[in-house]
Amino acid sequence: MNNTLTDIASVSLAQPLETIADELGRSFGEYGFAVVRDHGIPQDLIDRAEAAAKAFFALPEDVKRAYKLEGGGGARGYTPFGTEKAKDANIFDLKEFWHVGRDLPEGHELAEFMAPNVWPAEIADFREVMSALYAAFEEAGGRVLEAIALHLGRPRDFFAASVADGNSVMRLLHYPPLGDDAPEGAIRAAAHGDINTITLLLGAEEAGLELLTKQGEWLAIPAVKGALVINVGDMLERQTNGRLRSTTHRVVNPRGEAAKRARYSMPFFLHFRPDFLIEPLPECIDPAQAASAPEPITAHDFLMQRLREINLA
Repeated sequence: MNNTLTDIASVSLAQPLETIADELGRSFGEYGFAVVRDHGIPQDLIDRAEAAAKAFFALPEDVKRAYKLEGGGGARGYTPFGTEKAKDANIFDLKEFWHVGRDLPEGHELAEFMAPNVWPAEIADFREVMSALYAAFEEAGGRVLEAIALHLGRPRDFFAASVADGNSVMRLLHYPPLGDDAPEGAIRAAAHGDINTITLLLGAEEAGLELLTKQGEWLAIPAVKGALVINVGDMLERQTNGRLRSTTHRVVNPRGEAAKRARYSMPFFLHFRPDFLIEPLPECIDPAQAASAPEPITAHDFLMQRLREINLA
């Protein structure tokens, strides 16, 4: 039986960021994860979003599939059960999901990178609720990035320009109850790392989320009701040359009665701007090992490279 991780940072975003920056940085450097309370996303909004998501996933299969957009890499609308696979995995994950992205005005310089959102006509207030939750996620994520900047010794607004109009995506996730017909070896989310800058996850109260430590041990991430679980993505790991870790994690199948229950969660994948050049920060490069630092790459090119690896592009 896997142990629960107790040394991961659990901090309140209501505190002055200077008092929590290094605790978050320590946790992101060692585990790639932290838990954040008092994040400012209203519980009423979370409840409304969960209700709307459950209503959508309860729709007939043909209705949901009408919102699957071909050729879009799954960036907007519906992605059916059995589509996404973790990098290097042979079996698809046991989940379906809906993506909400950034709405840009017509003629915006980054419009070529971000398709318009689609909205299910069958669910009242879906657009209003999800747009509000997207904005709340972005605000909370910006505050976490300010703390990370302080930990790195940078001005607190260091990340602001690089994520302004970023290609961030909010995912509404549904893991159906486990059936007897599940493929051998399939789990709800196979071991993977996130592509983006940081991920903010709502709905981690249900057991199953685990991270892989530096020692190769799977540890359950402690869940606090209403809190956000935050993890570092590959883009930020690349920018910090590994000082902050994008940790492999997974969602394992529950046992007993829990296997008969659906699981719902809402991760927000906060991204850099598509045209932002990801290159290692000088303070994160050891001069003796400078040659091994990753090459600069734009956020868009990195994203597309990784989407191809997980069967979404």
